[in-house]
Amino acid sequence: MPAGMPGRVGFVSLGCPKATWDSEQILSRLRAEGYLISDSHEEADLVIVNTCGFIDEAVAESLEAIGEALEGNGRVIVTGCLGAREGLVEERCPEVLAVTGPHATEEVLELVHRHLPPEHDPWTSLLPPGGVRLTPRHYAWVKIAEGCNHRCTFCIIPSLRGDLVSRPVDSILEEASALVSAGVKELLVVSQDTSAYGVDLRYRTGFWQGRPVRARFSDLAAAMAELGAWVRLHYVYPYPHVDEVLPLMAQGRILPYLDVPLQHASPRILRAMRRPADCEDMLRRIRRWREICPDLTLRSTFIVGFPGETEDEFLQLLEFVSEAGLDRAGAFAYSPVAGAAANALPDPVPEEEKQERLERFMMVQAEVSRERLQRRVGQRVRVLVDSTGPDGAIARSAAEAPEIDGVIQVLDGETLEEGQFAEVEITAAGEHDLEARLVPRRETA
Repeated sequence: MPAGMPGRVGFVSLGCPKATWDSEQILSRLRAEGYLISDSHEEADLVIVNTCGFIDEAVAESLEAIGEALEGNGRVIVTGCLGAREGLVEERCPEVLAVTGPHATEEVLELVHRHLPPEHDPWTSLLPPGGVRLTPRHYAWVKIAEGCNHRCTFCIIPSLRGDLVSRPVDSILEEASALVSAGVKELLVVSQDTSAYGVDLRYRTGFWQGRPVRARFSDLAAAMAELGAWVRLHYVYPYPHVDEVLPLMAQGRILPYLDVPLQHASPRILRAMRRPADCEDMLRRIRRWREICPDLTLRSTFIVGFPGETEDEFLQLLEFVSEAGLDRAGAFAYSPVAGAAANALPDPVPEEEKQERLERFMMVQAEVSRERLQRRVGQRVRVLVDSTGPDGAIARSAAEAPEIDGVIQVLDGETLEEGQFAEVEITAAGEHDLEARLVPRRETA
């Protein structure tokens, strides 16, 4: 690097939205210190790879990304969940400069300073409003806590990221307010266990703009609702106090959308997973939620082929999915993760049978989703535009989260702009996506 020139850092961000948020914090700090961000390995002075290590496929993808960075650059710092398995990274990729675990912003910065000392004056460096982000300008992930207090037998997140550590409520609201001021229209709230927010803080009261706000799930949601952006809640465990946010949704203060990871419906399998084990109560709560907020969109994730899962227990899951009428659901065939307690459970399901059950699950859920989407034909909804082109615009309503759910194709939306709100009428529904046309302005006046 020529003397007096700012260092250029390449960056690869893998994994979940929580990891994306971590990446944005690192990039923001680097940019504030005067570093430039390179979009190619070859032109960078070093590369940071923020890895995922949750399942085998993610480990393979992370190792591949590290290998590509080493080949294209040679100077690589590894961070993130796979970094918690330091021995594996060093064994497979011994050429890396250093390895850190997840949520290690300060450690990553120290490593960058060591291997690429800053040449820029941090007092004169320019940082975009809202920091450096990897998402489009009109939406942003906001991570409210790190780690998890659960010990689900299929999961190793606590060993990678530790127990629940909630951020102070004023810190979250300050970040969210800055994002909205920078033009963000949608705030996507994430953590490993969003509805547990504040438990570790004993719901300590903080202060925001001169008034007290408790570090509690529903109080935080209510405070974020005042910022003037869409607020969408992800990874919400169905604790009883989750019911408190449904009136906020019914009043239009936050989006009527809940991402609730349920994982299964068989009481025995749920106990083996160390998850709440009353699917009948969950069905009652779903009915009650929809009574409070008829427009509520529910999505969830499930695991099929968990060790010991019988055909009858799998059929119980299919029955639950059909009866719950979840708008969207994803599923994964159980994958043994190194260090997970479930690996020691007896009666593993053969791989071929796991894949066959996964296909059956997705067929049932596809029919449920298709029927739920069909109900929306003829409705007029407000959408947020993600992109535009000669074939119209790609947008989302309150019922679609970015990068996760389907989209709404606005067939006559070529004049719309990215990040713009618009009023549309749903004209057709498929298995995942919807089609719509703009509502003429005279009809919306």
